Amino acid sequence: MASHEKNQDGSADVFAIMQTQLGLTPQEIGADCCRHKHREQPEADALLRRLSRIEGQVRGVRGMVEKEAYCTDILVQVSAIQSALNAFARELLGSHIRTCVVQDIQNGKLDVVDDLVSTIQKMMK
Repeated sequence: MASHEKNQDGSADVFAIMQTQLGLTPQEIGADCCRHKHREQPEADALLRRLSRIEGQVRGVRGMVEKEAYCTDILVQVSAIQSALNAFARELLGSHIRTCVVQDIQNGKLDVVDDLVSTIQKMMK
């Protein structure tokens, strides 16, 4: 396990999970991104709660593999994790469009539309 796969508190690093479990590059998930977005505390808390649940699901699947659970039982849980990640992504994308994209368009930064299209295309792979 790479050193970046654990946070200081010992919890799993979601970026590492997205890279290893979903095969996404750091660029695709924004792990090496230099842009920042301030989120209001309720939004950040909700996103972090979702990610904590997903981390727990991934740990559960790891436990199933370690306990030699039946293949289809594991696959059902993997499907649940993928659904949870998709729900997280939809929530984040909606927030991004309502805040970042709208603000950039209002400020005349129309290249944000190309960035959004590119992001959606990557999500639909």
